[in-house]
Amino acid sequence: MPRVATLPLQRVMSGAMQRAQADLAATQSRLDTGKSATTYADLGTETVRNLSVHSMLARQDAQSTVAKRVGTTLSLYQGNLESIDTTIGGLQTDLLTAIGTGDSSALSAAISTAFDLFSHALNASDGGAPLFGGGQVDKPPFAVGSLADALTIDADSAFLDDGVRVSARVADGVDMKYGIGASEMGKGIYEAFRTLAQLGTLGEKPTDAQVDIMKQALGQIGTGLSDLRTVNAANGRRQGQLETLIERGEQRELLFQGVIQHHEDADLGQVAIDLANQMTVLQASYSAFSKLGGLSLVSFLR
Repeated sequence: MPRVATLPLQRVMSGAMQRAQADLAATQSRLDTGKSATTYADLGTETVRNLSVHSMLARQDAQSTVAKRVGTTLSLYQGNLESIDTTIGGLQTDLLTAIGTGDSSALSAAISTAFDLFSHALNASDGGAPLFGGGQVDKPPFAVGSLADALTIDADSAFLDDGVRVSARVADGVDMKYGIGASEMGKGIYEAFRTLAQLGTLGEKPTDAQVDIMKQALGQIGTGLSDLRTVNAANGRRQGQLETLIERGEQRELLFQGVIQHHEDADLGQVAIDLANQMTVLQASYSAFSKLGGLSLVSFLR
């Protein structure tokens, strides 16, 4: 038996079901992605602002990465400078002890060890490139192989670093110039080693001439350590400035991320409520459509 005027109603119900299915699919997508907007067009009037904030966040991320990389380099500078300071400070004590006690039996070994540690720190590397070489990357900045060689190699020939200092953009409008050359903090100390190389063979007790050499070297060590500590202090100031900039950068990143999340991220609690409501609506649409499809004139006449 033919249906009674159900076709228009079926079309209306079919459209309602399709809309309910589309709403449910969109809500499910928000739940899966955690985003309230899947395209910039979905943001409407906030599109321009969010695009601008994304750009600022990308720039801040890049600057933070550079700043942290520079911070690592400055920490490597500090570690090696402090290593030299400790080593030469220990040698200074050994020389004073030898002069004061008249016992130089262990001094030769102490001087040789201090020179090796000094040389190793000056030629330290970062990623395969000399740390204290400036723009010089193909050879070590300190070219004296042993204490004996220091007798014939003057300071100008011993140090091969140049005056190049790199610059990095670590924040908006802030370019930090940094870098330490081996000669900048090592020449004074090297002069002390050149003097100590003149000691020759040390016995259990130093001669008067050897004591005079030790005293001369102590004066040079004092000057060299002063230069070293001045360089280390300047490096420390750069570290402090960089830490402040990194902290501010992290705060800016949080601000930018908050703006983006406010407009783009979905409220998962509300999404869960919407999902439950839309499933109920869709189930009701299915039920109504099924009942409508079962109507006939016989049902009406009953």
